[in-house]
Amino acid sequence: MAMAAAVHCAAAVTAVEVNTASVADLDGVKGIGPALSARILQAREKGPFQNWPDLVGRVPGLGKASAARLSSEGLTVNGAAFGGAPAAAVPSPPMAGASR
Repeated sequence: MAMAAAVHCAAAVTAVEVNTASVADLDGVKGIGPALSARILQAREKGPFQNWPDLVGRVPGLGKASAARLSSEGLTVNGAAFGGAPAAAVPSPPMAGASR
């Protein structure tokens, strides 16, 4: 049972907020490499991203399809997934010794 919970937690996507993420955080999102993370951080220097359309419009080479894919990998803008929906909460691991 504990092994199943550990596998489930490892498979969960961790949300990465684009407005506060470090280079390492961004690079940890599948689909974001050094070039894209550099463009994101350069655009963010001009101010935080207001929403997904703002991110897509300000980051060269980032289109709607890429934004949707990155969102599905855990990237958020002001806590929202692409399409305006709030990002899914990442479940906390169960506490040791807790019964259900």
